[in-house]
Amino acid sequence: MRSRNLVWTVVGLVSVIVCVASKQSCRTNNISETQLEAPKPNKSPPEIDHDDARISRSEQDTNITLEWDYIGPANETSTLTSDDLVEYIFFNTTPNIDNLLGSSAKESDTIRKLSDRFFNFTNVFDPACSAKVSTKCRQHAALYLNALKNFELWALQMYDSSAHFTSGILNGNVNQFGDFDQCLNVQGPLEDFKGQYCLAYLQPEVPPQYRRLKKIHNLVQSHNAFISDFHDPGHRIPRFSIINWAICAPASCSPADLEYSLKEFIENITTGSEISVQVRVDPQMCQLKDSPVDSGTRKAVIFFIAILSICCISTIYDMFSSETRQNEWFVAFSLRKNWRWLFSVEDNPNDIKTVHGIRFLNAMMLLFSHKSMAVFFNPYINRTQLSENLGKPWTVIGRAASLYTDPFLLFSGMLTAYSLIGRLQKGRPVNLKSEYVGRMLRIVPTLSALIIFCTYILPNMGSGPQWNLVVGHHSDLCKKYWWRNLLFIHNYFGFNNMCLTHTHHVGIDSQLFVLAPAAIVGLWKRPRFTFIVLAFLISATTAARFYTTVVNELSNYVYFGATVQRLFKTADYMYTLPLHRSSVYMLGILLGYTLRKWRHIKLSPNQLRVGWFLSTICFFGTIFGPAPMGDITYTYDPLHAGYYAAFAPITWCLIFMWMVFTSHIGYGSKICRMLSWPGFQVATKLSYAIYLTQFPVFFYNVGRRRHADFYNFFEIMLNTNEYFCIFVASVVLTLLFDAPFKNIKAILFKNEGALRKEKEHHVKNGEALKMD
Repeated sequence: MRSRNLVWTVVGLVSVIVCVASKQSCRTNNISETQLEAPKPNKSPPEIDHDDARISRSEQDTNITLEWDYIGPANETSTLTSDDLVEYIFFNTTPNIDNLLGSSAKESDTIRKLSDRFFNFTNVFDPACSAKVSTKCRQHAALYLNALKNFELWALQMYDSSAHFTSGILNGNVNQFGDFDQCLNVQGPLEDFKGQYCLAYLQPEVPPQYRRLKKIHNLVQSHNAFISDFHDPGHRIPRFSIINWAICAPASCSPADLEYSLKEFIENITTGSEISVQVRVDPQMCQLKDSPVDSGTRKAVIFFIAILSICCISTIYDMFSSETRQNEWFVAFSLRKNWRWLFSVEDNPNDIKTVHGIRFLNAMMLLFSHKSMAVFFNPYINRTQLSENLGKPWTVIGRAASLYTDPFLLFSGMLTAYSLIGRLQKGRPVNLKSEYVGRMLRIVPTLSALIIFCTYILPNMGSGPQWNLVVGHHSDLCKKYWWRNLLFIHNYFGFNNMCLTHTHHVGIDSQLFVLAPAAIVGLWKRPRFTFIVLAFLISATTAARFYTTVVNELSNYVYFGATVQRLFKTADYMYTLPLHRSSVYMLGILLGYTLRKWRHIKLSPNQLRVGWFLSTICFFGTIFGPAPMGDITYTYDPLHAGYYAAFAPITWCLIFMWMVFTSHIGYGSKICRMLSWPGFQVATKLSYAIYLTQFPVFFYNVGRRRHADFYNFFEIMLNTNEYFCIFVASVVLTLLFDAPFKNIKAILFKNEGALRKEKEHHVKNGEALKMD
């Protein structure tokens, strides 16, 4: 009998836990004079019995009612409204008898009946439930509860704005955001009584031996598609297994006050059971209506207005001046000129056309993968169904986000080698200083603009329950660590302390670019020796990835049930470090050298068949090999993760190496011809901006989300509005920053080339050209 009662008790607890923010935990029978701390009035007011200021609780339920008895001259007893309570506690004035009864005794009686009946089955969360809360919070909480009992509008709005128990709990509908805007607009009878919105974190734990409860808990937690706790960072990867519950409370109650009250409530429920619930009210997740604009935001606005003004002036000059007499500097920022360049399709004989299509393919797959990560931040009324749908092997396509960045490193190494070796073949010197400066001009301005925008502008463009988590937190990180990004060293400091985590790829690529000329010159002068060295380094870095993954139990693949801690650890120990990402970059250098050296090589039909056969095996092996790791029943195995981390980047890139090589030497297949479509050149020009803007757009929408939605795969993943916003943002970023500084780079190096030719001409004629 005892065990049966325990089972029913625990079943009830699982349901109750998810609605803790709408409960009342106080066990005290009275609110004492000390708690209210009412100052003694100078004039003796009508008698108010503090012993009758009570919270009553019936024996059969946990319903809370607060009554404050006012004893009038004729010993008649009435219930004070919140306004009267404010007057007495804070201003020492005599309560107004007329206000006690409202507009009519009949209406007062109706309200009292409705209040009693309504709160018989709906409990109210008391922000000052714990004895540890501040005095002011306790006073405002008493004011709120009394006003709520009397159905005063502002108190009802505060109550209505908090999360409440709802249907669909077993389908994962546990993240309740309440009414964000209504809460922030609450204004109490006092000037300093304002609404405060907090998103509390709850994490229930059920002992594994309670199999029936564990099954229920698993459904409530949506099978823990990601496993997380309070200590995990939540700004980049969602803390999926934590319940988010909205609380609307007086602004005088600090996050610590609310956390004390929630803890006390839960402890009162779980006492004597083996169920535990962790509670956290993060100060970052508490918001007020008013947020002042800082000086940094004003400076950022001035900066973007200045850039836009320069572009407009440059465009006007471009439109009304003759092309033959135009000053190149004056049209560098012309929107007209840069628009034409962006959407132009040129047939360049030195262009490797297949690269554009392959970049587009991987960029789209990366976009969908990043979108699927953002989806898990949002609340859904069928979140458990979401997890079950995505806990299948076919989702491998969206779980391999790291894989789709490797071809960009491959082509970066390839194009660097292809360009430098082409110059060496023509007898032109390689000026490393010019190479590095040119790269800085192409990367830094666009990256800087994004950092400024995400740090100072974006945080002021919206609001929402998770806004501070996914937008505000990134802004705070960038205010501290922006300089690391501009020095391209931010990838060494971990995701948890990185400004705009998705830009780590820029740091890796830049660091490898600095080292690339040594390998390229080596291939030019001593090709056999350098090839052996590069082959050894590729093998060594592959082995290093396997060793690091197995020893540290990492996972470069987002398997079902992955812990947030493991994913962050993988990023910090392997994914963001050039050592472990350099294999494909070195393969790219070898490919670029091959394209220049063996441009006219001939392949037999059998060689082509073998090459395409091996490429097909690499494709299906890389994509579908780790498919079981995406299943809902998968258990982490470090060997599986090690093999994937070591070999998947290489096999994935070998496919595209073969496509580029065969198409470049004239053996392109139908697939290669499709990937060589000229329209993909536009995607290449936008690829850098698309890479930079996608996460800010995703997080902007996550931060603004105010309610739970119904998850439908095609409606959510194929959200054309969101992708259109990314496209527009990419075009704007390209036109305002990327294209103009490309023009400036061309002007600088054009002048430098003219000076070099002039110098060579004078030297050839025996005249020394003096350079300052």
